[in-house]
Amino acid sequence: MRNYKVDKHNKETLTCKLRTAALAAALALGAGLAHAHGDVTPQAVDVSTLPKLGDEWREVNPYRDNQEAIRIGGSAFNQNCARCHGLGAVSGGIAPDLRKLDIAPETDEYFLQRIRHGVSRNGAVYMPPFEGMLQQEAMWAIKAWLETVREK
Repeated sequence: MRNYKVDKHNKETLTCKLRTAALAAALALGAGLAHAHGDVTPQAVDVSTLPKLGDEWREVNPYRDNQEAIRIGGSAFNQNCARCHGLGAVSGGIAPDLRKLDIAPETDEYFLQRIRHGVSRNGAVYMPPFEGMLQQEAMWAIKAWLETVREK
């Protein structure tokens, strides 16, 4: 007959090892996801149904309240931004919650600079630049959609 105390100790040791392994795996996965945001290939956005904006960058969103732009922007956001900013702009903690983004027209240029040039601090890339990957029309459509999901 086996000793009850030895069996109980072995079970507790095994349980502790399994918990430690599960925690290590979860941390490794989380770190990988947080680091991987820079490795995502931006998805093309079909903006053919929107008015063309030309080569000069706008300072104010020309698509504000444009229903077609809002439709396109929601899809473009979920394809290109949701990995970090969360589906529906509900942040999962990796990047800022864009439902709190200020929608005043005077903040449009700030938004455009961030999406065009990305965000880096001390050599670390927090958001990759999207200029050259997304058209100006797609960027403004995303902003038009974000304004519809804003929380006060």
